[in-house]
Amino acid sequence: MKVALCFIISYEHILNKEEIWKEWIEPNKDIINVYFYYKDYNKIKSQWIREHTIPSNYIHETSYYHVIPAYLSIMQYAMTHDVNNNWFCMLTDSCCPIISPNKFRHLFYNNYNKSLMSWKKAWWNCEFHKRANLRLLPPELRLANDPWFILKRENVSHIINFVNKQPQVTKLICDGGLANESLFAIILYGYKQLEPTGSVLSKVTHLTDWNRMTSSTSPHLFKEANKTDLLFLDSELEKNEHCVFVRKIAPEFPDEVIRNYIYNKNKDKDCKLVIKEPAIFMYYRIKNLLLVNSHYVLLIFTGWIYYSVFYAKRA
Repeated sequence: MKVALCFIISYEHILNKEEIWKEWIEPNKDIINVYFYYKDYNKIKSQWIREHTIPSNYIHETSYYHVIPAYLSIMQYAMTHDVNNNWFCMLTDSCCPIISPNKFRHLFYNNYNKSLMSWKKAWWNCEFHKRANLRLLPPELRLANDPWFILKRENVSHIINFVNKQPQVTKLICDGGLANESLFAIILYGYKQLEPTGSVLSKVTHLTDWNRMTSSTSPHLFKEANKTDLLFLDSELEKNEHCVFVRKIAPEFPDEVIRNYIYNKNKDKDCKLVIKEPAIFMYYRIKNLLLVNSHYVLLIFTGWIYYSVFYAKRA
């Protein structure tokens, strides 16, 4: 059972904190796969990113307001690339980890069978704003979700299944723009997956400061690590026990501050975490081992039958 880190990058085609990401992934590389969705492969300079890009036939035209094709493509590729991918973390080039690798493994082991996506009723005037065309949907479907989240495999299947079977409804929502802030909650509501009845927990996974917006549609960009920045990070980390990442982190944001949050801030507490692999992980590992080595098992079984029939009788 693994985690798929699904990055959607554009513009400069970089990962703002690539070195920190690679350091953070290393201790958990046995449970992590990395994927990058891009717009122009030729703009990618990092060899590490190039090694983890998805195939070009999965790349489609996208824009800031119409990014759903990127979500669907990278989800679908990660689903088929490794059947062991069980958690799908949706990320951007400005996302950065904010908890220790140890805590991340603990969080995964304890929530592998759940999705973590903050959602609620749409807070804007749906009759006035066109976004996601919610005004054209029944009131119970006028929902909003954080655009970056963590979904379990079953819920990714629900989303892909819905899009394939309901292309007109999907197009209607996407035509309204900013559909990635509503479509996923709407689909999972239809499949009765949202809590309290379902396994999608309304939890913040990506810390985002919407109070100091850089534009009418974009949250605060962390550049300086000033007192206000650090106060926000400290308070939000305290409130949101399921958070893993922070956005939006600028390239110039001090690396030492991020590393302090990851490795030092809660070091004593993280060291006391009991990291126990779920029993079902062992089951799937043995199952996959048997499938991969099925021809050897068949040879051994055939040999045992042959011995039983021809030699055991003579004995």
